[in-house]
Amino acid sequence: MLRVRRPARPGDLASRMLPTGLGRMGVATLAVACALGWVGAANADYRVGVGDVIEVLVARIPELQRRVTVQPDGRISFPALGSVSVVGLYPSEMEARIQARLATKIFRQRSSDGREYAMAIEADEVTASVVQYRPIYVKGDVAKSGELPFRPQMTVRELVALAGGYDVLRQRSENPLLLTAELGTEIEGLWVELARTEARILRLNAVLAGKDSIEADRLTPSPVPPHRIKEILELEANQLKADKADYEREKTYLGRSIKKAEEQAKLLAAQEATEDKGTVADVEELKKVEELFGKGALPSPRVTDARRAVLLSSTRKLQTGAQLMEVRKRQDESSRQLERLDDQRRIRFLQELRDARVALNQIQVRLRVGGEKLSYLTRDRDFRPELSIIRRGEKGRETIPANEDSELQPGDVVEVSLRSELTMDMPTAATSVAAGDQLTAGSNAVAPNAGVARAPK
Repeated sequence: MLRVRRPARPGDLASRMLPTGLGRMGVATLAVACALGWVGAANADYRVGVGDVIEVLVARIPELQRRVTVQPDGRISFPALGSVSVVGLYPSEMEARIQARLATKIFRQRSSDGREYAMAIEADEVTASVVQYRPIYVKGDVAKSGELPFRPQMTVRELVALAGGYDVLRQRSENPLLLTAELGTEIEGLWVELARTEARILRLNAVLAGKDSIEADRLTPSPVPPHRIKEILELEANQLKADKADYEREKTYLGRSIKKAEEQAKLLAAQEATEDKGTVADVEELKKVEELFGKGALPSPRVTDARRAVLLSSTRKLQTGAQLMEVRKRQDESSRQLERLDDQRRIRFLQELRDARVALNQIQVRLRVGGEKLSYLTRDRDFRPELSIIRRGEKGRETIPANEDSELQPGDVVEVSLRSELTMDMPTAATSVAAGDQLTAGSNAVAPNAGVARAPK
């Protein structure tokens, strides 16, 4: 026999066993709170998201108690309930939706004596709440980055504490003494490279100005040993001489080629004139032979020989003319090469000068950075955290500036970045700025004693 049990009324034994002021929903909620060790929820504007764990309780039917996780499709699955979409709902809206779905259900149970009876579920007997929120994440300058459990009303300060605190040692993980030595070696190499580049620019300026020597006194003073500076200047001076010697040889070669072609053209022109006269004479001879042959005074072989002589002389004339044209063509090409030699040479050196100026600017920047790093390592620093929260909203993920008292929401990603502040003003490393600015601005000479560069202490 199937019996339907009605829910207990306020005067029933079950109601009398409840603490004063609590209904069945209160018991369920209190049970959840006790199990978790806290009572409360996330922010009032919190919406259920993927990964949250939902616990559903039905008074008088412990078999229906379940904890289900919101799946990637935004739904949960529950016995006697099926699949329900809950993502994006406020917790109260989620509970109301589950209550409405379960209130239409009849749950069948079997008593200890074997009789089966049905229980009608009422809405106020159903409790649905978020018992475990999506984890939050922290990354950056903390002792332990990664995933951490969310707790209601958690702040950034508490999250950093759970992550082991700020990782100041990470900013000081490298030995300052070793870094100072490495930076010192690097800066010394940069000074040498700076001297080489400036000497190269002085050489290129000398070439473009038509000078035979480098103005060494215009080289920017630097901590590079004098003997190294002397070696660098000697190399550039030798390169200047080699460039000039190569240029002179090229000009001499082209000049000889032009002169030789001119002489060949004169000889061929004279030979062509001679052959032209021979061709005219052979043609006149052919006419006479043909007249005599017409009168019967000469045999036909004589006419054939005369015609062959005309053909041979004409062929020689054409060959000589072709040779003359080829020689004159070579002469014109050599003349054009000689004319273009200066322009091509100037274009090449201007290109090298531009590249050298770019390299000089890069070296100066590296010297500045190296000097600032060196000063940075030799001073005490205080660290200030820069905090930001990456949160998924209705329009996608957004980055929110935060402080240590900012309240978090499930699924937040907190980025921690420590910025060091010097306890005293840090001077900028002195470099050859003035000379470099003049060079990179396009001047053809380096101003004397411009921007004396000093090695960072």
